[in-house]
Amino acid sequence: MTPTFPLQYEMKTRPRPSNLSRFFRCRPTTDDDDDDELPPLTTSSTAGSDNSPYTMSPYNPSAASSPFVRSPWIHSTAAVAPFPQDPNTALLGSLIRQEGHVYSLAVSGDLLFTGSDSKNIRVWKNFSELGGFKSCSGLVKSIVLFKDKVFTGHQDGKIRVWKLDSKSDGYKRVGTLPRFQDFLKSSIRPSNYIEVRRHRNAVWLRHFDAVSCLALNAEQGLLYSGSWDRTIKVWRLSDFKCLASVNAHDDAVNAVATAFGNMVMSGSADGTVKLWEREERTGKHVAVRTLLRRDSAVTSIAVAEKDGVVYCGSSDGWVRFWVGGRRFEKGGGLRWHSMAVLCLATAGRMVVSGSADRTVRVWRREGLGAQHVRVAALAGHTGPVKCLAVQEDVEGGGEVGGRWLVYSGSLDGSVRVWRGGNRPAQPAVGRNWV
Repeated sequence: MTPTFPLQYEMKTRPRPSNLSRFFRCRPTTDDDDDDELPPLTTSSTAGSDNSPYTMSPYNPSAASSPFVRSPWIHSTAAVAPFPQDPNTALLGSLIRQEGHVYSLAVSGDLLFTGSDSKNIRVWKNFSELGGFKSCSGLVKSIVLFKDKVFTGHQDGKIRVWKLDSKSDGYKRVGTLPRFQDFLKSSIRPSNYIEVRRHRNAVWLRHFDAVSCLALNAEQGLLYSGSWDRTIKVWRLSDFKCLASVNAHDDAVNAVATAFGNMVMSGSADGTVKLWEREERTGKHVAVRTLLRRDSAVTSIAVAEKDGVVYCGSSDGWVRFWVGGRRFEKGGGLRWHSMAVLCLATAGRMVVSGSADRTVRVWRREGLGAQHVRVAALAGHTGPVKCLAVQEDVEGGGEVGGRWLVYSGSLDGSVRVWRGGNRPAQPAVGRNWV
């Protein structure tokens, strides 16, 4: 029997919509975070505004011009041929908190961090809750870890920074991006305001819509944030200063990733994956090329930097990839999901995808990365799989020994932990389409 680890606690609740409604529909948020330094943003989006990026986003089904109306999020596609379950793959357990959808997670060693629409960030160890911390506003859409700090991106447009407090053995908020002093200084000069909607202006260094994704360039000491406001912002990790704002896409930015030194990849609901290069001398980000242009929204990006492979997931159910490192040569596409791919993760030669079809699929790269072998199909979630993390199973021998751990977070409110091998149950090479 699969072990579960439910935790009971009391909290204020309110009637919730269906599992998918919060994911498909954007709900306006109010900045009621009393302990945050920045004042409420008067130009924040509302679902009823015709000029809001919400109306262009694939998460808004009322947008007739959006790729959403053609995506598998609402229309099932042709069934994908079943794949026999690997007998060596096992579900180790489920982490359950009755606090809503799980939107984000990150893993470091034996610690797992999860974020949900309850605005909580939970810390888990060995299937038990070790602790947690809470933001007073903005559901947690993304989490990245850097040294002793935790960065979280929220739907209220803010990035919060947390650090372990040695005195209390808990996590304490040590900053909010942008910093209050930077925001105040910029708000004084009219030249620092940009038009975010018709007849509405905002200071350029602040996201005025949900922060949907975060990515680190640890070597250069930079944090990248992508937002539904269609921009990518660049933050310096040493002092949390906003260095640049890139007008990246024509619709919501859903994914951002860094790799190969100074390269940045971004994916958007406008159906494109764009490549940017940071100039060392000026610090500016220059558009290099558009890697992908489709009708379907791009939902996720993952990089296997050691092998020089970049993956992107789309709402049409495909995982497309490029090989050759900085050359970004077309490698093809992988199809094993019957609905939208919502998240991707890589570790070693393993590639893992989560989908709105409620399954997790595991691949292994072969050779130079152009061929991929189907390893396992993981089923058990009752809602779309929204976030993933992959880790070598040290106790099982790591990837050298052919063992891995997959953490999958779902809109069904649970996180599942899987263990398996990197060899398929039977030979089955995934079809690669150029």
